[in-house]
Amino acid sequence: MWRSIVSLCLLVVLTGARNVPIFPPLSHDMVNYINKLNTTWQAGHNFHNVDLSYVKRLCGTFLHGPKLPERIGFSNDLFLPESFDSREQWPKCPTIGEIRDQGSCGSCWAFGAVEAISDRVCIHTNTKVNVEISAEDLLSCCGFECGMGCNGGYPSAAWKYWTEKGLVSGGLYDSHVGCRPYSIPPCEHHTNGTRPPCTGEGGETPECTKKCEDGYSPSYKEDKHYGITSYGVPPNEDMIKAEIYKNGPVEGAFVVYADFLMYKSGVYQHVSGEQVGGHAIRILGWGVDNGTPYWLAANSWNTDWGENGFFRILRGEDHCGIESEIVAGIPRTSQYWKQL
Repeated sequence: MWRSIVSLCLLVVLTGARNVPIFPPLSHDMVNYINKLNTTWQAGHNFHNVDLSYVKRLCGTFLHGPKLPERIGFSNDLFLPESFDSREQWPKCPTIGEIRDQGSCGSCWAFGAVEAISDRVCIHTNTKVNVEISAEDLLSCCGFECGMGCNGGYPSAAWKYWTEKGLVSGGLYDSHVGCRPYSIPPCEHHTNGTRPPCTGEGGETPECTKKCEDGYSPSYKEDKHYGITSYGVPPNEDMIKAEIYKNGPVEGAFVVYADFLMYKSGVYQHVSGEQVGGHAIRILGWGVDNGTPYWLAANSWNTDWGENGFFRILRGEDHCGIESEIVAGIPRTSQYWKQL
């Protein structure tokens, strides 16, 4: 009898497995399959001329890493609207609408942090201070405590580093904005374009150079920006919403599957494909689309991916772990008193 039960269970498992088609990542077949499902999102080709090794390298976040102390209890009795977009709430903070490009480097853990920190500096100084916090400084100078640089890191450690060691300013590649702009060039996802082709190679972690680029002042030490506290946000939908509503965008992380690479528009839900890696992003709001609740997030794969660099993902079900790895912090505003 037990053999019959085991055989029946095995048959059910095998039958279920056959009902989920397997397609090569980045393939036309995967795009067609997703779109024929008529789910809550549309697929297309974001990476036309790259190897899967390049895309896997972009997913440079180590999930389930060190935890920060959780901040709880501040969402009680707070009115939370059905939809919220930080870009609309704080229109005088330009970094909130900015999409960066991490290049051929697994630095998403650093990008999600410095993007949200930049936003929060503006928000917590009542839009008086606008600064792009340097992904280069965090990526290169937060050593093993943050992870392995371009080979991956921990979002929680990035925020802790900001509060303890500080981060200088620094804009996009070749922007000459701030103390330490990003030194890894963007690359071309599309067949035709002005950027160099993307590869799975390159993207070595930059050297930790504790000085600003030529012509910039103040000095590296004087340009440091600090957080007064950093913390985790519990995997609770209302607490995450309250955190964004009161303090600005947060950093989140989740499991990337192969179908996410094909995201073009709509509310993403995983439907097909293998795990590619862990990825960190910036969450800046929420809403509902045709009855489907979503988080609004900014990616760091340039503006030719997804919805002009942004995407929406299913909210309220910890989809792909999106609600389990939220981290944030509060800037030390006292350092900006002279500018306020």
